[in-house]
Amino acid sequence: MMPGHRSGRAARKRRKKQESITQSVSLSHQQQYVRLKTFLHQRGFTSVLLQPARFTDTGRGLQALKTIKSGELIISLPESCLLTTSTVLNSYLGPYIKSWRPRISPLLALCVFLVCERHRGEASDWFPYIDVLPKTYTCPAYFSDDVMAVLPTSVQRKALDQREEVRGIHSSHLSLFRSLQPILSQPVEEVLTYEALRWAWCSVNTRSVFMSHPSSDFLFGRDVYALAPFLDLLNHRPDVQVKASFNEVSRCYEIRSVSGTLRYEQAFINYDSHDSQRLMMEYGFVASCNPNSVVYVDTDLLCDVLKADRGLDQKMKFLRENNFINNLTVSSEGPSWRLLTALRLMALPQTLYPQWKAVLLGQRCVCPSLTEQLHVVEALRQEERCILGNCLKAMECSAEQQTPDELLSRQPDDADDNEDAVS
Repeated sequence: MMPGHRSGRAARKRRKKQESITQSVSLSHQQQYVRLKTFLHQRGFTSVLLQPARFTDTGRGLQALKTIKSGELIISLPESCLLTTSTVLNSYLGPYIKSWRPRISPLLALCVFLVCERHRGEASDWFPYIDVLPKTYTCPAYFSDDVMAVLPTSVQRKALDQREEVRGIHSSHLSLFRSLQPILSQPVEEVLTYEALRWAWCSVNTRSVFMSHPSSDFLFGRDVYALAPFLDLLNHRPDVQVKASFNEVSRCYEIRSVSGTLRYEQAFINYDSHDSQRLMMEYGFVASCNPNSVVYVDTDLLCDVLKADRGLDQKMKFLRENNFINNLTVSSEGPSWRLLTALRLMALPQTLYPQWKAVLLGQRCVCPSLTEQLHVVEALRQEERCILGNCLKAMECSAEQQTPDELLSRQPDDADDNEDAVS
């Protein structure tokens, strides 16, 4: 039995070690990715550095086919491969959007285009790209009520707001959707549904790159979106550094490595210095070992802890009026300056109300006599701490010099014996 037991334990160790090593499987041979590469090749893009692959730790991503050095260009995607509002306005949707009043946002224009193109299926020019987009997302817009209920209070409000924002966009543009019936092969109510718009909204918000476009006479609001096929397969890692921007000379969206990537490893980019809550809200995932992660302290928690303070309502009002009620956080390095400042103010008595503003400005508001008193008490406690520390060291040294038997057999001092005799 013992040899078999050792073999089983060894097998488990090997299996555990293998599971801890990131493994990958190429996706390049799959039909949808062959179609995507053909589609992009026809538009002037070919990748010799990267290939689609599935990784055990992150899922789908891009794998380096050779070592990428620091400063090397990872990807250069021609403008003709980018899906922007120019693509939409120059398409069959253009006349409808250009004539619609009030003007719609660039985000909505892209969303409607994605839904209509998905509806067209293989007849769509963009089908090879749409076919590799996720069918669903893990953004809060997709969260059920049960999932919403287990979120921390601070992020729960934001998640509910996101879900309601998408619902609001859909319900407030039903007239626009109905105007598109002539270009749809099915009733508009079956195509431009809330679920379809939610999918398109998450596709644009989670996968687009930042690219500033000139303002349009036909759209309302800032236009900074560009969907980038193939490039959007790059995953985020907090410790990776890249340089990304649209090159006005080459007319390509370029990503240049700063950190470098070894051959056959996954190539990453950095979406920005976001904490895990922000990543979940905007991209639908949480990055492990994120140095930017913090815990948000909800003001309801502070109020609950300090509910006995009669001046709590006034203090909360003061913090709210001075924009000090949000972004109260704790990181692995300790409380943030905003949280410490808010707590410092909430600890002040009502009698020091005139000095509340000084606290927010980072000024000290303790009178000199009180400071001197605190210094005396601090000195006393430091002295006691020093005495106890020296005593502990002496006891440890004494214990190290004696065996356990000597410690157990130790007799009282002579003085103690005399005292016992007298008594």
